[in-house]
Amino acid sequence: MQLSDEGILVILFVGLVAGWLAGKIVRGAGFGIIGDICIGIVGALIASYLFPKLGIAIPVGHLVREIIYSAIGAILLLVIVRLVRGGGRF
Repeated sequence: MQLSDEGILVILFVGLVAGWLAGKIVRGAGFGIIGDICIGIVGALIASYLFPKLGIAIPVGHLVREIIYSAIGAILLLVIVRLVRGGGRF
């Protein structure tokens, strides 16, 4: 699989937006631009695995759908990390 420069930029943009949203929703101030991108990309991987298995589909545009999926996956990731680290308060 080969990604174009635009594809990489889209992945980074979606990861950044999703990570930022997740940081705000899970009562955080964010993790900086690199941290937000990483959280968003890992969230996208989680969501891309879980959502098809659960039969969840959002009928909106491709980019918006990917941001929503990635943000939900990143929120799940942050909740799990907080529970494991012992900071179970939200």
